[in-house]
Amino acid sequence: MKGPLFYSKILLFGEYGIIKDSKGLSIPYNFFKGALKKDENLSETAKKSNESLKKYFHYLTDLQGQEPKLLSFDLKTLKADVDAGMYFDSSIPQGYGVGSSGALVAAIYDKYSIEKITVLENLTREKLLKLKTIFGKMESFFHGKSSGLDPLNSYLSLPILINSQENIESTSIPSQNLDGKGAVFLLDSGIIGETAPMVQIFMDKMKHEGFRKVLKDQFIKHTDACVEDFVSGNVKSLFGNLKQLSHVVLDHFKPMIPKEFHKLWERGIETNDYYLKLCGSGGGGYILGFTQDLAKARVALKDHHLEVVYNF
Repeated sequence: MKGPLFYSKILLFGEYGIIKDSKGLSIPYNFFKGALKKDENLSETAKKSNESLKKYFHYLTDLQGQEPKLLSFDLKTLKADVDAGMYFDSSIPQGYGVGSSGALVAAIYDKYSIEKITVLENLTREKLLKLKTIFGKMESFFHGKSSGLDPLNSYLSLPILINSQENIESTSIPSQNLDGKGAVFLLDSGIIGETAPMVQIFMDKMKHEGFRKVLKDQFIKHTDACVEDFVSGNVKSLFGNLKQLSHVVLDHFKPMIPKEFHKLWERGIETNDYYLKLCGSGGGGYILGFTQDLAKARVALKDHHLEVVYNF
């Protein structure tokens, strides 16, 4: 048995801000992927995944008991498959901010949901919000609290525009220009990030009025502008807002940036060769980079491996 593939995602804009109703933009990233598989002879990694799925089965059973109107899974088949050695075969790195648990949630929903909303039907705002709610509850097993956006992106494999928490839509983004000099890229921090502690730091900061003001007047303002610029293809304005956003993150979200990257982050803002921002909750994993001249950025970041996500 091998199920369909589900891809990783990248939240280009909106990390932390979407908690407070900023705009956001999430895109599928097909470089990493995962699928449900069944095997009698499991490798160590597959065994770990299978053990995790056993716990997840109990979680979903409880969840369905609590929310019977929202969730309807074929739990009998799920249990039989897990007992027969089902696991999630995935190349998506965990703790890297690219949606490893989101892809698993999407795969489970796709295979075992009885009244599933499919990608082929007319995806009204109501249906998207219902999916997001279901996925948020399903993914909370992994993170403690989830917006549901990662699994939604993985399930639909479409760019998703977040206008606010209650207003999301699938969107189109400008086609890639493979001959273009500009690029969005990933930088590997070499550290596994933990979402929960980073979110806790953010929540603690939110208790201070000064930080709340910065979030609203600067962070959310520039995030919203970046989303609008990216979707409409306004590159000049995008990079102006990216510089501001990168600056705000360096000044006010320092704990979320691995220490070894503070200088590199600053250098990008000073030279304009590239701008860095958080990819997901930060604390490790990938860092997102944007440049108008990829060749220049490669020289400036020569000690690091750049994984290009999107060319323009």
